[in-house]
Amino acid sequence: MKYLILLQEGAAVGGQGSSWSFWIMMILIFVVMWLFMIRPQQKKQKELEKQRESMRPGQKVVTAGGLHGKLKSVDGDIFQVEIAKDVVIRIDKSSVFMEPEAAPVKKEEKPKKEEAKEEEKA
Repeated sequence: MKYLILLQEGAAVGGQGSSWSFWIMMILIFVVMWLFMIRPQQKKQKELEKQRESMRPGQKVVTAGGLHGKLKSVDGDIFQVEIAKDVVIRIDKSSVFMEPEAAPVKKEEKPKKEEAKEEEKA
């Protein structure tokens, strides 16, 4: 019993500064988690949603189950995908992805050394 009282007194005297450091550390951990985990995931989710909104009939798509096909029609949150001749399936919008070949390709910059070599050849 005496030890418990002594521990409580010691915590009350020396614990004043440590509570501030605890809160600072918790806030710092939250900020780091937000910067490295939550923010990139939100950015990726927005990009994926924008891509799904831009899908039009005739585009090649892949379902979450791995089925490849062409988008036949868009009915709100339901896509109709043709996976074979005269075989059309209805699938939820959240499980459809654009094929990498069908997605717009960003032009990558060539290093200056490669451009100089190409100019020398011409």
